Amino acid sequence: MKLSLMRPHDVVVLLKIVALGHNQWRSIDLANQLFISPSEISESLFRNKLAGLIDDSKKKVYKTSLYEFLVYGIKYFSPQRPGEISRGMPTAHSAPPLSKLIKSSSTIYVWPDENGSVRGEVIEPLYPTIPKAAKMDRAFYELIALVDAIRVGKSRESQIAVSELKKRIFIDEK
Repeated sequence: MKLSLMRPHDVVVLLKIVALGHNQWRSIDLANQLFISPSEISESLFRNKLAGLIDDSKKKVYKTSLYEFLVYGIKYFSPQRPGEISRGMPTAHSAPPLSKLIKSSSTIYVWPDENGSVRGEVIEPLYPTIPKAAKMDRAFYELIALVDAIRVGKSRESQIAVSELKKRIFIDEK
């Protein structure tokens, strides 16, 4: 496999593995649950290994490295600016867990989703199938929404998102 630059969905794959916790998984499971082709999952795991975000077996996420990458790099790696108003699925500070912690913002951010429950400013997800995958896994949904809050949030929202992300990434290491 040739050397490739990381892609936004590489972060999605890592966050799904984190969301799975200690549950056993296979690449085909990730493909089915994220609605990403098996070959893309394989290539993503390889790129994540090269980036030092997952071990040689491609099963164990280096959580400290992932956390640092998300906190300090995601807004530069995959910048996002809110777009037009559309129906969608809440994300960033408009989604759990931040929607329970931040009440002052009147702006609603959503991933475009024709079956979405709210209208808001569109935030393009790291991968187009995220809304579908997030509906099936609350832990994954919260992780991705927190990452979006870092990508687009103001300082206060971003700081709270970083704190909540840390709790969720390192949940089993207490």
